[in-house]
Amino acid sequence: MESGNSIHQKPVFWQESMPELRPCHNRTVTAQRTYGGISAAERRAGRRAALLDAALEIIGTQGVDKLTVAGLCAQAGLNERYYYEQFTGRDAVLTALFDGIAEELASAIVQALQEVAGGSAADTPSAARENAANPSARRMRPETRTMAHAAVAAGIHVLTDDPRKAQVALAVSASTPELRSRTLQTIASFANLVAARGIDFYALSTPTPDPAIGFRATYLVGGLVQTLTSWLQGDIDMTREQLIDETTDVFVLLGEDLAQRLR
Repeated sequence: MESGNSIHQKPVFWQESMPELRPCHNRTVTAQRTYGGISAAERRAGRRAALLDAALEIIGTQGVDKLTVAGLCAQAGLNERYYYEQFTGRDAVLTALFDGIAEELASAIVQALQEVAGGSAADTPSAARENAANPSARRMRPETRTMAHAAVAAGIHVLTDDPRKAQVALAVSASTPELRSRTLQTIASFANLVAARGIDFYALSTPTPDPAIGFRATYLVGGLVQTLTSWLQGDIDMTREQLIDETTDVFVLLGEDLAQRLR
């Protein structure tokens, strides 16, 4: 499984258990064992990845209610003791999966923006296609819409290329109060990312950012989460590309409007 309170800091998913200690001539030494060129730490990491992959499969295909210790270990092909080596309970598994997906989303969005910024956004083939296909795009600065489209598409693709990931995100947001709080924290982190990128793109840096920037960023990210949830449930009759295009338009319209007001 590929791996927040903060987008800029990698969340700490787990702490490795203490290595085995054994006595030796009235002193203690750490046992460092390597089998087949693979260290103990690497084996633990491999078991953790297998458990998370298994959890993703179970939640994504059967639902979160089917996520049990026995079922998870059977799916991963591991003894149950390895589950307790890594996790304290089901919430810990869900949190690790959720954090991993959040990291993947952030990385995909940042990479997409960097790739667009690496060339002339207004002159890229994708920009030409967007402007030709979407009349509203021609009324906006081409580079603005291309940047927004790249970020929105990257995020939506992560969740919809593998529908199991969307199922995990939905399961976490509808689970325990602690996990719902985790969802809100992650939304806030993505809103901070959107706000920071908008401030940089529109050159709006000031000693004290206008509160409207954070408000609109939170509105956009929170609204996208709810819209994507409705779309995945079949309540919005659109193709994925239509969803991306409409979302892009909303992001750009709110961003351009605020930028003009603050300049």
